[in-house]
Order: sequence, then C-alpha cells, then structure tokens
Amino acid sequence: MEVKVTRKGQVTVPVELRRKYGIVEGTKMIVEDSSQGIIFKVVQKVEDLAGVDAGKISLEKALEMIDKIRLEDRY
Repeated sequence: MEVKVTRKGQVTVPVELRRKYGIVEGTKMIVEDSSQGIIFKVVQKVEDLAGVDAGKISLEKALEMIDKIRLEDRY
C-alpha cells in the first residue's frame, strides 16, 4: 500500500491495516529504523495483557498499578 507524507511528516495508516491491528485514535506506536526502511509497531495496551500473569497478582493490585501508570502517562 502506498501512502503520502504530509508537510508535517504525518502519514495515514490505511483503514484495512487500522482494522487488522486495532489502531484507533490515541493508539501508541513504536517507530524503528531498520536496514529495510521504517517499521511501525503497535504498542500493546496493558489491558490486552490481562491474564498473562494469572495468579501472580490480585485483580485489585493490578488495577491500582494500571491507574498509577495512566496518571504517570499524562503530559
């Protein structure tokens, strides 16, 4: 797929890829430089990781940690 870069250096991710990768307004992405060019990677949301460490932490503690991260993430 071909996209155009705006004068501000912005590109639009085609709708097919936004749907496939769940990219919505506010989604964070990592931009990497590689020998093949620029790579965009979606940053996985903390909520999507629910259950990964089942039994290692209580739900209440996990929610407290998520709230703390969200507060620290504001700029």
